[in-house]
Amino acid sequence: MIQKDKIIFLLLLVFSFQVSNATIITSKTTEKKVFYFGKKVKKSKEAIVVSKSLPFDSAVGYGFDFNTATNVKMNKNSFATELPTYFSVQLPEGNYQVSVTFGSTTKNTNTTIKAESRRLMLDQQQLKKGETAIKTFNVNVRFPKIDETSQIHLKDRDLGQLNWDEKLTLEFLGTVEIESISITPITDVTTVYLAGDSTVTDQDLEPWASWGQYITNYFDENVVVANYAASGLTLRSFKAGLRLKKILSVIKPGDYLIVEFAHNDEKEKGAGIGPWDSYSASIREYVQAARDKGAIPILITPVQRRAFNADGTLKPTHGDYPDAMRKVAQEMNVPLVDITKLTTILYESWGDEPSRKAFVQYPANTFPGQKEKLEDNTHFNSFGANEIALCVIKGLRDLNSPLAKYFLKEVPQYNPNYPNAFAKWTLPMSSRFETVKPDGN
Repeated sequence: MIQKDKIIFLLLLVFSFQVSNATIITSKTTEKKVFYFGKKVKKSKEAIVVSKSLPFDSAVGYGFDFNTATNVKMNKNSFATELPTYFSVQLPEGNYQVSVTFGSTTKNTNTTIKAESRRLMLDQQQLKKGETAIKTFNVNVRFPKIDETSQIHLKDRDLGQLNWDEKLTLEFLGTVEIESISITPITDVTTVYLAGDSTVTDQDLEPWASWGQYITNYFDENVVVANYAASGLTLRSFKAGLRLKKILSVIKPGDYLIVEFAHNDEKEKGAGIGPWDSYSASIREYVQAARDKGAIPILITPVQRRAFNADGTLKPTHGDYPDAMRKVAQEMNVPLVDITKLTTILYESWGDEPSRKAFVQYPANTFPGQKEKLEDNTHFNSFGANEIALCVIKGLRDLNSPLAKYFLKEVPQYNPNYPNAFAKWTLPMSSRFETVKPDGN
């Protein structure tokens, strides 16, 4: 009996240690992380000093990623690079406020920052020699796991994406000098969840891009975008892949759920499948699910494909699907951004030939490993994705949506009758490429 009591005591002791240790690990992984860069930076209890251009190491939990450590030159109190460079930090799932201090005492700088799968956070901020600045933005880090028994069904091509690698990755482009990076967990931020297809998702690799990863550049520090859209999905497959379940497991009152589908839904076949049947029923389900959680649904009709008539007008290619979404929005009193109409105006304003510059249309050998020309009339490049993001912003402003108050004050009013010109688009490209088009069309 005494022996048995000893065994029970030891088991309880081990269990107590494990729980205590787990608590310690959790508190460490979710605390604020601050990185100071430079060869002469003094050690600090509050920060991690990075004095060498160390490659990312999962055992250490941070470092310069994707073989870009050799791009980095360590200065006295900063790191400098003129080539695309990635810095990654292992973090648990959650929302984070990131502040980056940048600028140089010896030269002019021009800094672009992207987060995770090419979410634009800072677009070419120029500073003169001797100037420094701090850019603060929010980043959503997410894992596929939903609960102990379920997780999002990821496709094979999703597995290597920065959005799903259990790290927070920042990409620096231009002539850059970085003094420090701070990463703070945040829980009370308004979260905008995106549910959609390849025209919405964070496209991981150049030259593909979507509006969901460019609208991040226009929100202030009170909002974080959690983009669960994925190429090739329909309303029904988004739900079947448990992406909707994941959103509903974390969405909170006051958050937003923005829904844009149709490109792939319109190809589904079978009894009960169609704009007025399965599509409309699914939209209603998404709207009600968001409302049941106290969140605010917003519907967006599908972006147009680039398909011109001989007279310069655009061919409608979505059938009754936009009308079906408009009807559900009216019946359920849901805010609706009519991107179908806005992009019709946009493409026709550019015209047939100039509009090609907004899509992934490039001659052979433009990108590494690209032996044949790319001619896609559905998927955007970064210029086109940014123009669509501006259309979404216009639509939200026109609705007087409460979400519009979170756009940065300097974001200009946008008119698709007078779109931006490709010749003025100078955003540097990321260094990671793919010539295989995204799923869906």
